Amino acid sequence: MLIMREERELTPEELAGFSFDEILEQMGAYNEKLIAAGVLVTAEGLAPAAEGLVLDFAQTPPIVTDGPYGETKELFNGFWILKTASREEAVEWASQAPLGPGVKLELRRVPSIAEFDIDNEHIQRERAWRESTGQL
Repeated sequence: MLIMREERELTPEELAGFSFDEILEQMGAYNEKLIAAGVLVTAEGLAPAAEGLVLDFAQTPPIVTDGPYGETKELFNGFWILKTASREEAVEWASQAPLGPGVKLELRRVPSIAEFDIDNEHIQRERAWRESTGQL
């Protein structure tokens, strides 16, 4: 999973300097390369942090806080899930993302359902659900 993070939300002045059409063109071309290579599973962008919520499970019931988040240093803005043969291949694809200064990609492996204890009833149910929906 490639997790796109910005160090902070851009100001309206900074956003004015961007061409949304150009960004869509660059991201579209990148996604098409991923599709052509057969490695793209899914990719999504996220709405601004100001529209989000945080649930803090430090107590019951969880505390719900509206965004934006004053202490957040990096914002999660979108993601890609790729299916690659190796960590090195994932790094190669991540390196080609059309991102600029102030943006980071975190690369995390998504474990498969096969890596979990199959004797657990919840894992068995999830595995059956994945099989029934063609996800396995």
